[in-house]
Amino acid sequence: MLTQINGLHHVTSLASGAQANNAFFTKDLGLRRVKKTVNFDAPEVYHLYYGDETGTPGSVMTYFPFPHAARGRPGLGEVGTTVFAVPKGTLGYWQERFETLGTPGLDRSSSFGEERLHFTGPDGDAFALVETEDGRAPWSGNGVAADEAIRGFHSAHLRVSDGGATEELLKFMGYEEDDRDGDTVRLRIPNGNGADVIDLQTLKGANYAKQGAGSVHHLAFSVDNHETQLEVRKALTDTGYGVTPVIDRDYFWAIYFRSPGGVLFEVATNEPGFDRDEDTAHLGESLQLPNQHAHLRKVLEEKYLEPIED
Repeated sequence: MLTQINGLHHVTSLASGAQANNAFFTKDLGLRRVKKTVNFDAPEVYHLYYGDETGTPGSVMTYFPFPHAARGRPGLGEVGTTVFAVPKGTLGYWQERFETLGTPGLDRSSSFGEERLHFTGPDGDAFALVETEDGRAPWSGNGVAADEAIRGFHSAHLRVSDGGATEELLKFMGYEEDDRDGDTVRLRIPNGNGADVIDLQTLKGANYAKQGAGSVHHLAFSVDNHETQLEVRKALTDTGYGVTPVIDRDYFWAIYFRSPGGVLFEVATNEPGFDRDEDTAHLGESLQLPNQHAHLRKVLEEKYLEPIED
């Protein structure tokens, strides 16, 4: 069993427009945009990162906003709901805030002894807030006070047709069974980074998801550094998983592999961080380009990347 994984690092999803995506995460949810860059493989598309003040692993929601992308279809083989942690006693504040903003999909539910507030993003993205005792420092610079602000991720909810193999993988990655509720098993990293819960739901007979705007593209797990990432890669490869070589993503190193349930997993390093090319006080303010795309700045800004109003 691996011991190097801390919990989630980031969650990356697809969107249909950069401006609406940016407004929702910074103005409605009160998160900080910690990086404005481009997709390494499609530089005409932004890669936007939102999180706490410094983009601490376990707090970062990232998006590829492909202009006018068609909506995804929810189903099996995907992250069904991305769940954020908020302080105890604040769901009422968030429900009132979302009602005022006209946020769609509002609903209350309870599972694993926790009350949660469901809502959807601009592309039908499924989210929830859960009240927790969480000591992580929030970002409070976008109109949400620190007493109510999002602390980072709480969990990710995965929907698969046969959870056994994915559960086995997650346990190999260091997760332990925490509880069961009907068709869902809760797995948790002991002494994790706060974003250390996976809820794995097994659904029989449902349709498979079709990826599009509003869909989670991949789920990234956190390791401390490049050395521990190589240890994880070797262990996964030795177990039979087809893991990519290490890829430099400027702000972390990444490896990818497909989980048995169909969800694309990434293992990302906590280093070097989002301040490698911007001062912490100015994270996310200007367009940062990977070295291989730096020569495209003029054409990208003038022809492809829509202006984002902050």
